[in-house]
Amino acid sequence: TGKIIAIMDSGFPGVNTVQPFERLFTNNLILGGYNFVMRSDDIYTGHFHGTYVLSTMGGYVEGSLVGTAPNASYYLFVTEDSGSENPVEESLWVEAAEMADSLGVDVINTSLGYFGYDNPAYSYTYEDIDGTTAFITRGANIAFTRGMILVNSAGNSGATADPHITVPGDAFNTLTVGAVGNTEVISPFSSTGPTFDGRIKPDIVAQGINDVISNQFGTITTASGTSFSSPVMAGLVACLWQALPGKTNLEIVQLVRESADRFTTP
Repeated sequence: TGKIIAIMDSGFPGVNTVQPFERLFTNNLILGGYNFVMRSDDIYTGHFHGTYVLSTMGGYVEGSLVGTAPNASYYLFVTEDSGSENPVEESLWVEAAEMADSLGVDVINTSLGYFGYDNPAYSYTYEDIDGTTAFITRGANIAFTRGMILVNSAGNSGATADPHITVPGDAFNTLTVGAVGNTEVISPFSSTGPTFDGRIKPDIVAQGINDVISNQFGTITTASGTSFSSPVMAGLVACLWQALPGKTNLEIVQLVRESADRFTTP
């Protein structure tokens, strides 16, 4: 309660109509948002990924789904164009982060990551995953200096030829979240570290296999990916910061890092 979370994603269809999100509207917990892709106020459109992500934090169906921060307030920002992959999406994310800062947002969840683009000339290499190269990563570093906590999915490329985390998960004080199942075993798809400059990433892991979610039709189901371990953790971070209001964003981030059972031997 009293914490504001901004979600950067690809769209939020169904959020304004289906039952698992009714409680957010009843309690005036959706504060607004903006569609940076379409340059419009229509946020309840686009790809359903953002709907899934919001449900892991703000969804509520008695006996079926309780998000990790159901009493937090939310801004919904569409920054990802699901129809293509282009560097402009990094700029849209930075625009949204600037707006989030101006609105007093405490926590940003980004279940997005960038590495390969439609035009390969723009694609990144592992050498670029260094906390300073990508435009979106530089934006994330600046956002942290404004007092916000940024939580980011690590990526789902752990079993591919490019297994490393994506940007902006390489940002210095962003909490980058990998995926485990309920037995605390790392998922094969969870992207790996370290960053090219040798920092431990992901910072932590959370459940990202068979997470309970609501889809855009209001059906309670499950989904897997670091896209869901990230908001599970973002909701936890909001709750922890509510409980420890005197802590800075850096202090909260460090507390969460040190809570990991393998913090000393990652």
